[in-house]
Amino acid sequence: MNDTNPVYLNTINSPEDLRQLPHSALPCLAQEIRDFLVESVSKTGGHLSSNLGAVELTIALHYIYDTPFDRLIWDVGHQCYTHKILTGRRDAMGTLRSYQGIAGFPKRSESEFDVFGTGHSSTSIGAALGMAVAAKHKAEDRKIVAVIGDGAMSAGEAFEGLNNAGELDANVLVILNDNEMSISAPVGALSRYLSRLLSGSLFNEARNAAKKVLKVVPAMYSLAKKAESQLKDMLIPTSLFEEFGFNYIGPIDGHDFDSLIPTLRNIRALKGPQFLHIITKKGQGYKLAENEPTRYHCVSIFDPETGLDMPETGTSAPPYTQVFSDWLMDTAKTENDLIAITPAMCEGSGLVEFAKTYPDRFFDVGIAEQHAITFAAGLASEGLKPVVAIYSTFLQRGYDQLIHDVALQDLPVLFAVDRAGIVGPDGPTHFGGFDISFLRCIPNLIIITPSDENELRQLLHTAYHSGKAAVVRYPRDYGTGVSIQKTMTTLPIGKAITKRQGQKVAILVFGTLLQSVLSIANRINASLIDMRFVAPLDEEMILQLADTHQYLVTLEENVIAGGAGSAVIECLTRRQRHNPILVLALPDAFPAHGDRQQLLHDAKLDTVSIWHRINQFIQDTPVLSL
Repeated sequence: MNDTNPVYLNTINSPEDLRQLPHSALPCLAQEIRDFLVESVSKTGGHLSSNLGAVELTIALHYIYDTPFDRLIWDVGHQCYTHKILTGRRDAMGTLRSYQGIAGFPKRSESEFDVFGTGHSSTSIGAALGMAVAAKHKAEDRKIVAVIGDGAMSAGEAFEGLNNAGELDANVLVILNDNEMSISAPVGALSRYLSRLLSGSLFNEARNAAKKVLKVVPAMYSLAKKAESQLKDMLIPTSLFEEFGFNYIGPIDGHDFDSLIPTLRNIRALKGPQFLHIITKKGQGYKLAENEPTRYHCVSIFDPETGLDMPETGTSAPPYTQVFSDWLMDTAKTENDLIAITPAMCEGSGLVEFAKTYPDRFFDVGIAEQHAITFAAGLASEGLKPVVAIYSTFLQRGYDQLIHDVALQDLPVLFAVDRAGIVGPDGPTHFGGFDISFLRCIPNLIIITPSDENELRQLLHTAYHSGKAAVVRYPRDYGTGVSIQKTMTTLPIGKAITKRQGQKVAILVFGTLLQSVLSIANRINASLIDMRFVAPLDEEMILQLADTHQYLVTLEENVIAGGAGSAVIECLTRRQRHNPILVLALPDAFPAHGDRQQLLHDAKLDTVSIWHRINQFIQDTPVLSL
């Protein structure tokens, strides 16, 4: 860590200030930003490795391009901290990902420099292409740049964008920030020289002139094209991107300003689709992150000197993700056909131990959610038992595959859906409040909402042995502290259980918010029902409650529209029951980012708010004659 006061960083409040610096000052500025990032993120938590790896690139882009007139799009967006620092948000970094603070991803409403909101991967090329076509339509001579990482390039959407960009001959630059892939050629003096040559105006003017002349003689044009391609292929890995219609440049050292600055300056003057391949190192400049880039990908509050996480206070209960991980490990011991699949979320989904213990039964397919689901369907069709560990927000990306490849064919794939409901600091881009709504309309699909960590374990077991496609959803949260039974029991599918028998009011809970209303149920002598299943819904229980209680209340951590409460209303309507019903759920809106309990309070789903809402509902609603 560098303890000296920054020389340049505190003088920069916009890219205009950055462009006043001499080229020679940029390495010093990069080091100052790295020191600032480590110190800042250690206090707030957030994405660290990816941001440390993109410092020089970010500086160079804002140094060369006229942002925000020129558009700069960060794919995924977890490498945008230096971008935020350079665009007037340095002093706000202490509020990163906290309630009413700045977002951890680019956000259009936060700054004019955040020209496109990101949080999910592989969207940058398509967005950049749309902006380039819009600029042409409006006769605006603006430059469009998309920065995409090697992981995000594995998704089909990225290749769809590449294909369309080459076809449209759009004025767009795609920068591949490569820090892991094997396609990288050695980076050195020859590569740097070639990149300058291939991005220079003289080479490209001669290239374009030759094209015009040789196109008159098709045979000669074809021969020249092949010669150019073969020459480049001997020196640089260009074939794939050239086939898409891009002018490939690179690879160059993404931490070397002497490579970045002249290459970007040359590219800015070029027309048509350009592809710049840079090589960077995750965690660059902070040895702990360089040595363990995955561990420091997204960190909690930590000591920057030692890298150790600060001790957490509060519950000793395990996170729900850990409960899933333990169930998976225990089940795999006796179930040889169990196969675990994740779309690039091994650590976040709790699969690290499984991957180490059962490497032949673990598949990380990369950022390819659609493929992950169809791959699982293929395994299931041959008699294996796949478990897809996926976040709720990313399950959205494989919706057609879930319907067409799994449910339609009635294949037994188990989806362990983590981060259901509110996700805290990750905010609206990772919000998991839609899955009940978009899942419960799908036939042949069991939807399960455990209420605590022991029930999660037992219902994962139940779903795995059901022989059906099943979704088990659970939040990004710690358990409730209940005792977890090591022995696993198959529970009856589609059956709710009564946690407390009361009178007048029945509270039907789908999921882990059940703990929030235990005291309320006791206080008002209400019946409390752990519904467990959204599909199949326990209609027998619902009708029994409707016949014996005056008021019904449903509670879930999903949006109101189309959620579990809607399912209960549909059941009552279909069976001609007319009980007053209060649906307690997340608002039909995108939430902010911040502390989970604060966001539940904002949604009026904390215990005090639920208590007041139920009381008000009873007071304002006429009594139903039973």
